[in-house]
Amino acid sequence: MRKILVIQMALLLSLVVNAQIYQFRGPTRDGKFPENSLLKEWPETGPELLLEFEGIGKGFSSVISNGDYIYVSGMIDTLDYLTCIDFEGNQKWQVAYGESWKKSFSDTRSTPTNEDDRIYVISGVGELVCLDAETGEINWKVNVDRDYHAEWHIWGVAESPLIVDDKVICMPGGNETSVVAFDKMTGEEVWKTESVGGQRAYASATTIDYNGQRYVLAVTATHLIALDPSNGEVKMTYKYYEHDKWSDQPGLIWTNIPLVKGDEIFLSMGYDYPAKMLRVNADFSAFEEVYTDTIFDNHHHGMIELDGYIYGSNWENNRKGNWLCKNWKTGDIVYDTSWNTKGSMIYSDGLLYIYEEQRGNVALVEPAPSGFKVISSFRIEKGAGPHWAHPFINNGKLFLRHGDVLMVYNIKA
Repeated sequence: MRKILVIQMALLLSLVVNAQIYQFRGPTRDGKFPENSLLKEWPETGPELLLEFEGIGKGFSSVISNGDYIYVSGMIDTLDYLTCIDFEGNQKWQVAYGESWKKSFSDTRSTPTNEDDRIYVISGVGELVCLDAETGEINWKVNVDRDYHAEWHIWGVAESPLIVDDKVICMPGGNETSVVAFDKMTGEEVWKTESVGGQRAYASATTIDYNGQRYVLAVTATHLIALDPSNGEVKMTYKYYEHDKWSDQPGLIWTNIPLVKGDEIFLSMGYDYPAKMLRVNADFSAFEEVYTDTIFDNHHHGMIELDGYIYGSNWENNRKGNWLCKNWKTGDIVYDTSWNTKGSMIYSDGLLYIYEEQRGNVALVEPAPSGFKVISSFRIEKGAGPHWAHPFINNGKLFLRHGDVLMVYNIKA
């Protein structure tokens, strides 16, 4: 009997540990989607449009899908809603989960995170919410930014929740704390860190593995933080923003998830602010600066590391930027190419998918340091506002969002 119980517990633990998470920028938040057998070029008008759905609300957040349903957040009137849609185009449910940010650029920006039968999302004013993925019923809600006295920039909240083991991570910033962990099933506080300084950033947290140990990489508007997810102990910090460019604010608009490769981390935030390559020191007690990059200042579109190179776009002004590739190790820029303007980028099955922000051109691009090569492209015609939502891929489908409109394309070969 004891042996059977041990086996059952081991199986349950395995299921918990190996639960699939569907989230912003893919399974490991690095923009890479583990698909295969995808189209290597598209028809002139683009891949087959499987589904178009209008009425999700205004937003710049990404669409996610677990293969059974599609989930997307959006602002309707003054509330943030989460919508669940099936692949026949039917709205299964649409639930108001929190208060929208009502000031500048109020459109919803938090991408939901799905694990098993639960969806986690953060409202425009910092309400962390857990909903039932099947019914949309709210399981629990914590007003993180109010309860932990967060300090906002002028565009509210854009963070997407990070799940680590039995916890969901949120980063309010401010003077009371920088990062808080909650029990993902109950919403009860598990731990909160000391405050390292800095307002709430717009970026989301990620993880780094070092010597067999996993750590959380979190950010405030000014600092990078590495912490132990088991107890919230801050292991080291790095003050990234220290500049007088915007002296009226404690930090710039840091939106990019730190890009991790081994023991090195690349940070970039646009606005001509220098990007930094950092390295974790031998005893995981401090970040060391490797080099500074004044060209690859990615705005809020994400970057991709492949085979020792970083791909993405940079910032020339709020409406203009080029597409770049740089050597991870040396920092050398190997190409700097103009194509429409800057935009978001993800990767799957050997190719880059880019979505430029002004006119909505979507392109399939060959990832090669020899040059920027567009294989195929088409243009998103529906929706309104900037094309800021990052693409998402699952089960041979490309998910795009422009404002109030969701589009799903068949990219399976």
